[in-house]
Amino acid sequence: MSTTDQEPGLYAAREPVFPKRVSGKFRNLKWYLMALMLGLYYLTPFIRWDRGPSLPDQAVLLDLANRRFYFFMIEIWPHEFYFVAGLLIMAGLGLFLFTSAFGRVWCGYACPQTVWTDLFILVERWIEGDRNARLRLHRQKKWDMRKIRLRITKYLSWVVIGALTGGAWVFYFTDAPTLLVDLVKGTAHPIAYTTIAVMTGTTIFFGGIAREQICIYACPWPRIQAAMMDEDTITVAYREWRGEPRGKGKRTNDTELGDCIDCMACVNVCPMGIDIRDGQQLECITCALCIDACDEMMEKVGKPRGLIDYMALSDEASERSGNAPKNIWKHILRPRTILYTTLWSLVGIGLVVALFMRSDIDLTVAPVRNPTFVTLSDGTIRNTYEVRLRNKHGDDRPFKISVTGADALEVRLEGTDGDIVTVPADEMKLQRIYVLAPPDSDAAHSERTDFRMWVEDTTNADRVYKDTVFNGRSN
Repeated sequence: MSTTDQEPGLYAAREPVFPKRVSGKFRNLKWYLMALMLGLYYLTPFIRWDRGPSLPDQAVLLDLANRRFYFFMIEIWPHEFYFVAGLLIMAGLGLFLFTSAFGRVWCGYACPQTVWTDLFILVERWIEGDRNARLRLHRQKKWDMRKIRLRITKYLSWVVIGALTGGAWVFYFTDAPTLLVDLVKGTAHPIAYTTIAVMTGTTIFFGGIAREQICIYACPWPRIQAAMMDEDTITVAYREWRGEPRGKGKRTNDTELGDCIDCMACVNVCPMGIDIRDGQQLECITCALCIDACDEMMEKVGKPRGLIDYMALSDEASERSGNAPKNIWKHILRPRTILYTTLWSLVGIGLVVALFMRSDIDLTVAPVRNPTFVTLSDGTIRNTYEVRLRNKHGDDRPFKISVTGADALEVRLEGTDGDIVTVPADEMKLQRIYVLAPPDSDAAHSERTDFRMWVEDTTNADRVYKDTVFNGRSN
């Protein structure tokens, strides 16, 4: 079989996308947001927050060794993971809300993949030039000294960006200034260097090599977004009724062309390499760079701006019929977005209420079941409990243990003669507690007696309790 008779391959080779530089309000907005988010990412671990002499002073810290999450004045313990789950639910609902109202604004402006890809493209443009220069360099078959120099410079800059990204990530898990010094000296833990190496490699691959392929093939959100959007969703769209038929001049007859001069500016600036004039597409991340490019061209040819714009699909159909588009708030305030906003607000209010209602002391009671009870030499029945006492204060606190609900029950603490145990600052202490019932008491002769175990912070009189059961002899 000749080469001309061979069947085409199932997969086409990837054609790299080289976006052209563009200026405008949406491009400027993306620059501001990129600077803000990168600044927050890199600088947040170095922000200090005084929690007292016994606690870390890093404002945002994922302390895996002590199983804590610190966020300024908030401290999350392992048993309070529902706060993290609630934040994840809020993030999901927020994504649904903004996608339903404004399309893929998260993807276009705030997604880490978009932010770092923008940064890689910016550095690449500084080194290799704008779109046409990068295209020529890509198509150049001969590897002369200039191409080698530019490629090496670009790849080294990618390594620096990737290393800074991975380096900033590990700072969130331990004291950032201390780790920075250890990294420079070469004395940091091998896990830190391994994490930085992995993050460096993935950042280079995602932002420098794969780029739009991650959004198209790896990210699930483009497939889900269709369920969040409808004809009233405000997204980037092309006013076909105004732009078509497109062309650079007028026809030989009396029919005029549309406003689109087919300059391809909207295509050349697109980081996904698509043509927005073909309609809504899975690849579109609604970054709005095509709007800036088109508006610039419309001004040059003396046409009104807005041929490509943020708009609802229902508005395009309405304008085609000669009617005015809806007010923007009618697009935003509709049942779907109101439902998402309500759910998002309820979860947020619930988390805030739970945060301010939680106590600074806590306990967990676990009865020891093997054996369920012990009969002492004088006939006293003894039950054993493993009690976890949590002190969320920044200093050591003395906790007093007591019981109510059964008058005859007595409390004894293992390792101390009294009923008070000191719990270190911001720690959980495992304390074995014995509860005893005299031989002639009802609790000693009842198979099951409900009672309440109390813990009191003697410093400020705060109290918490847990209900549990005392096991006695069944007569």
